[in-house]
Amino acid sequence: MLIDAQNYKQKKGETGEIGGASGRKILVLFGTRPEAIKLAPVILRLRTDPSFRTVVVSSSQHTDLLTPFLNIFGLGIDHDLRVMTADQTPNQVAARVLASLDPILEKEKPDVVLVQGDTTTAMAGALAAFNRRIPVGHVEAGLRSGDPLSPFPEEMNRRVVSQIATFHFAATEKNRDNLLQEKIESDKIFVTGNPVVDALQFILANSAPGGKIKNLIEQTGNHKRLLLTTHRRESFGEAMSENLIELGRFVEKRRDVCLIFPVHPNPQVRRVTERILSGRERVHLLEPLDYIDFITLMRESWMIVSDSGGVQEEAPSLGKPLLVLRENTERPEALSSGVAKLVGGDAKTLAEMLETNYNDETWINSVKEVENPFGKGDSAERIVGVLGEQLTVSSEQ
Repeated sequence: MLIDAQNYKQKKGETGEIGGASGRKILVLFGTRPEAIKLAPVILRLRTDPSFRTVVVSSSQHTDLLTPFLNIFGLGIDHDLRVMTADQTPNQVAARVLASLDPILEKEKPDVVLVQGDTTTAMAGALAAFNRRIPVGHVEAGLRSGDPLSPFPEEMNRRVVSQIATFHFAATEKNRDNLLQEKIESDKIFVTGNPVVDALQFILANSAPGGKIKNLIEQTGNHKRLLLTTHRRESFGEAMSENLIELGRFVEKRRDVCLIFPVHPNPQVRRVTERILSGRERVHLLEPLDYIDFITLMRESWMIVSDSGGVQEEAPSLGKPLLVLRENTERPEALSSGVAKLVGGDAKTLAEMLETNYNDETWINSVKEVENPFGKGDSAERIVGVLGEQLTVSSEQ
């Protein structure tokens, strides 16, 4: 069921009227570092507009990864749900977000709950807001892979949020088309670009990498740096093992190549990485990085190999070639623009693509000239502008 903002008007005296002297209250919810990266520019823009008040809530679906990034933007958290426990299932995360967020919604009575993307936090947060009859704004709306089970559970999470949201902030026209095909009302969809571009530009302009990364870049200056990230559930097990084996073989064979891998804290990633790649020559296994350190490594890389959705948006901003370790992608713009190539689920295909592009760097060099399909760095301004216009219209009806 699609939800109209008019249906959510609070009774006078419950929250303060929308657009009143106290300002419209926007509760921004995130739980993972990718969510925080994309919502940080929006929060900063909201805080520069006196017609808004912001309440920042973290589920802490990521913990150690979140704090350093928030510090870069100077962002504090008003409420921390602290939902994570060891080896928790998506259902357990969702249940804890619902239970922990509900009393905060009752206390804060926001005019809008803003969520981002496709995490369990975003899905559960949107549902919690729906149950409180609070409108939901969905940043990065309209991503679709076409397969409900890939990526899992993200593809279904984003579909659920789309059925709940009142305001759909789509990054691209393709995302808008996906929503229209699902009968989302066109006047509720707004093409804004993706605020990950805003975040990347802000950090590059305002931050510098740490000493360890500077030293690593200097140490590997004579090598082609192959940057790896892998952490998605569908990559676990045999698929990840085989990919790591082929990457290790490629680096061993090509002595002018080094592999740099910031290893995700998930135990399933760490165990297989230690078993296959630990102690290898020219393989640098790193602890999770601050965002500025990671962006710096992306900028200094020869090629990126990743199963991350966010990296598919960041690579075009930096003009870097990307091999996507997935069967499909909800970001076809990265492929059509020429920045990314889809590997699929066969590690042998990964090995072939590495060799092909090592021997002929035409594609690698061409990526530098590609226009970023995900925006120009003004997405936060567009999103906040839409919220102001839409909530003003709702308050006048």
